[in-house]
Amino acid sequence: MEQSNGTGQRSTALAAVKVIDLTQFEAGTSCTEALAWLGADVIKVEEPTKGDQGRQSSTNKPGVDSHYFILLNANKRSVTLNLKDERGREILRDLIKHGDVFIENFGPGVIERLGFSYDVVKEINPRIIYAQIKGFAPDGPYGNYLCFDMIAQAVGGSLATTGEKGGRPLKPGPTIGDTGSGLHSTIGILAALFQRQATGRGQRIEVSMQDVVINFGRMAYSSLELWGSHPPRNGNQSVLKGSAPSECYRCKGGGENDYCFIYCSRANNNHWKRLLKIIDREDLIDYPDYQTPRDRFLHQQEIDALMESWTLLHDKREVMAILGSAGIPAGAVFDTQELRDDPHLRKHGMFVTVQHPIRGEFTMPGWPVRMSDSQVKIVTSPLLGEHNEEVFGELLGYTSEHVTKLKAEKII
Repeated sequence: MEQSNGTGQRSTALAAVKVIDLTQFEAGTSCTEALAWLGADVIKVEEPTKGDQGRQSSTNKPGVDSHYFILLNANKRSVTLNLKDERGREILRDLIKHGDVFIENFGPGVIERLGFSYDVVKEINPRIIYAQIKGFAPDGPYGNYLCFDMIAQAVGGSLATTGEKGGRPLKPGPTIGDTGSGLHSTIGILAALFQRQATGRGQRIEVSMQDVVINFGRMAYSSLELWGSHPPRNGNQSVLKGSAPSECYRCKGGGENDYCFIYCSRANNNHWKRLLKIIDREDLIDYPDYQTPRDRFLHQQEIDALMESWTLLHDKREVMAILGSAGIPAGAVFDTQELRDDPHLRKHGMFVTVQHPIRGEFTMPGWPVRMSDSQVKIVTSPLLGEHNEEVFGELLGYTSEHVTKLKAEKII
C-alpha cells in the first residue's frame, strides 16, 4: 500500500515497507502501529474466528471490537489465516516473500511450533527483518515465563522505586513494559532497515520487556552508585534524592487531581530563587537551611508546607502558568478527560477522532512524532479479515472467487 504524493516520490517515510504483523495485545501492536503511522503497510495476520485476543478481551459489547483494540491497531490492514492448517501456513510463507518486516510477540515457543522460527523465515526471505518481543531473554532463567506489563515493571525495577516512603511497591500508570517494549522494537526495526540498505541482508531483533524497563530506570543506577544502596521508594522525589521542592502540591478546587507538580533543579539555585520571588518570600534567599538543593532536600517537609500555603490560593492551571512563565518547572496534574478535551492538543493532532464502522466516532491519542515530509492520516483499526480480498489480491494475485473458496474451507 505504497503512498505517493503525485510526483512519483514517496509521501511517507516508510511507504515502501511491508510489515507482516503477527502481534497481539499491547507490546507488539504498539510497535506495528508506530510503523503504520510512519507510513508502513502493516498487514495484521489474525486467527479467522476471533482474531487478536485484544479484540474481545476488554470489550463492553460482546462481538464488537474493544476500545483497547482500536487504540492499538489504527492504520493496519487485517487478513485472516488458519495457521493450524498447512494451507494457511503456505499462504503465510507466500506473504513473507513480499515482506520487509516480520514481527511476533506470542508466548515462548509458540512461533516455533507454528513453523515460523527465524531460521525458517530467513530462508524464505533473507532480506526480512525478523522481530520478536518476549517477557524475558530467551536464554535466561525466566525465558519460558509469560509476561504482561505489570510483570515487566516488577522484574525490571520500576515497582521497587515507585510509591510512598515505607509503603508497598506500586505499578506506575503508563505501560512502559508494554508500549515501551513496542517502541524499543520500532527503533531496532528502523535501524535494521537502514543497515539493510548497505548490506542487503535482514536480521533478527530480540526485545525483552524486562530489559526495556531496566533501560527506562537507568537513573536509579546512578542513585545506587551515589548512595551505595538501591534507591528506596520516596514518593515524588527523584531517585537521586537531590532537591526540594519536588512534589505534587494541592491547589484550589479540592478535586482528586487538583494538584501541580513543582520541581527545582538540583543543578543550581536559579529555580529556587525565582520561586521565592513569585511566592513573595525573598527573605528566605539567604536562609542557611535552604542554601543548596541538598539542604532543601533535608528540610523538604518545611519546603512542602511553604509551597502548599501558596498553591492553595490558585487553581492548578494558574499555578502552572505563573511558575512556567517565570522559568520554574511546574506541571498541572491533568487527567485523561482533560487531555482528550484540550483544544490545543486536538488542534495539534495529539488527539484525533476516527470513524469506526460499528462503534462510530472514537477519539484517541494520535502519534507524537511530527515529521515535515511524512504525514500519515490516522484511520480506525480494521475489522477482522477486512482486507482479505484486497491484500491477497494485491500481493498473491488471488481472485475474489479464490478468496471466497478459502473462506468456505476455513483457511481464512
